[in-house]
Amino acid sequence: MDIRKCILLSLLMAALVVPALAGVQYLYGKPEMSAAISGTNEFSPGVETPVTVIVSNSGTNPIMEVNPNKIASQDPPNLAKQVKIGLEAGDAPIEIKSDPQMVGDIPGGMSKPVTFVVKFDKNAKAGTYDLPLELTYQYVFTNDQEDVKNGVGILMTSYRDKTEKISLPVTVTSDVNLQVNGVETEHLNVGTEGYLTLVLENTGDEHATNAVAKLVPDANGPLVPTDGSVYIGEFNPGDVTTCLFKVSTSKDAEPQTYPLNVVVEYEKANGEKATSDTEVVGVPVGGKIDFAIVSTTSTVHPGQKATIDVTYKNTGLATAYNAQARISAVDPFTSNDDTAFLGDLAPGESAVAHYKVTIDKEATLKNYGLDSEVRYRDALDNSQISDTMKLTVGVAKAEGMGAVLSNPIVIAAGIAVLIGAGYYIVRARKSK
Repeated sequence: MDIRKCILLSLLMAALVVPALAGVQYLYGKPEMSAAISGTNEFSPGVETPVTVIVSNSGTNPIMEVNPNKIASQDPPNLAKQVKIGLEAGDAPIEIKSDPQMVGDIPGGMSKPVTFVVKFDKNAKAGTYDLPLELTYQYVFTNDQEDVKNGVGILMTSYRDKTEKISLPVTVTSDVNLQVNGVETEHLNVGTEGYLTLVLENTGDEHATNAVAKLVPDANGPLVPTDGSVYIGEFNPGDVTTCLFKVSTSKDAEPQTYPLNVVVEYEKANGEKATSDTEVVGVPVGGKIDFAIVSTTSTVHPGQKATIDVTYKNTGLATAYNAQARISAVDPFTSNDDTAFLGDLAPGESAVAHYKVTIDKEATLKNYGLDSEVRYRDALDNSQISDTMKLTVGVAKAEGMGAVLSNPIVIAAGIAVLIGAGYYIVRARKSK
C-alpha cells in the first residue's frame, strides 16, 4: 500500500470518528491586540518594581458559513497563537530587568497577564513616557480545502507571523530625590556618642514643605541615632541643606566605617505626605577610649597601712574628661579611700592615682590582683566606664628596720617608752 492510500484511509477513519468537524467555516476575522498596565502607572524615581501588563485580544469572527461540505478550521482567524511579549524602555529613564516571555495562545475575547520587573532611574525627571510593548504571534491567513465527498475532505491552513508594538504610558511622579553630598563626624568613637553632619540636596522635581530629615539605623549595625531627626522646612528642587545629628556607637564595634540610612519625610505641593528614597551613607567611627595600668607592681606588708601609687594611661584615640579611677579592695585589703581623681586625659597622657589601704596582719604572702576601672565623660558629657583592669599588688614579709617597726611587740614597747618619757617630763616640770 503506497503512502497516498495510507493518508486517505486515515482521513476516512477520522471522518467516521469525528463527523462533527464538518460544516462550519469562518470567512473573515483577525486578532485585535491591545495592552494596558494593571493598577497604577505612576512610579517614583529610583523605585524597582514589578509591572503587570494585561494583554487582550478583542478580535471577532463576524462572518461564518455553515456548509456540510466544508471542514471546520482547527483555529479561528481571530486567534493569536504562540504569543511572545517583550517590554522595551524606549526613551523612558528606566531599565527593563525581565526578558521577553511566551504566554501561549490568546483567543478572541480573552486576556492574559504578563509581569516585568522594571527599575526607574534615580534621577528620572517627572513626566509621562511611552514604553514600547512588542507582541509577536501567528494567526490564520488562509484555509484551502476540498469539498467533503463521501465523508472525506482535506483542509490546508496557512499561518502568518505578525509583530506589532503597543505604547504603554507610564508617569514618573514629582518627588524629592535625595542626594547626600557630604558626611562628617565629630567625637564619634567606639562606645561613645558623637555628632554626624550630612549635607543633603533635593535633586528631584518636588517643591517640598515641612520636610524632616531622619536617620534610620541599619538592622545589623552598631550605630544608633540618639537625636536622629532634623527639621528642614522647605526643600525645593536644587536646595542644599546641612543637618546635624547625634549618634551613639556600641561598645562592641570596631573602628571602621558603618552604614546608616537617611530619608526625608515631607508634604507635596498638593498636601500629600510622602517619603523620599532611602540613601545609605558610610559613617566612619574612631577607636574607643581605653586605659591601661603602666606602673610597676606595688609591694606592701602584712599588718601595715600603705599608699599604693598607680599610673593610668589613656591608650585610646579620644580624650577622656573628668576621669576618676577606683579599685575594688578585697581580702586581705581594706580601704576607705578607693577612688582617685585623674582629670582630663588626652590620648597618650598618664596620671597617677593614690590609694590608701590596710593589709590584714594574717595576709598570705603572694601577689594579689585587684580590679580597677576608670569612670569618665566623653566629648558630649556622657558618663562612660572603661573596661576592668587588673592591678597587681604584692604582699611580702617586711625586712630590716621595716620588719622591726612592723613587729607588734616592738610597737607596744615603743608606745610604753613614749608614755614613760612623757610622764617623766611632766614630773620634772612640776618639781621645778
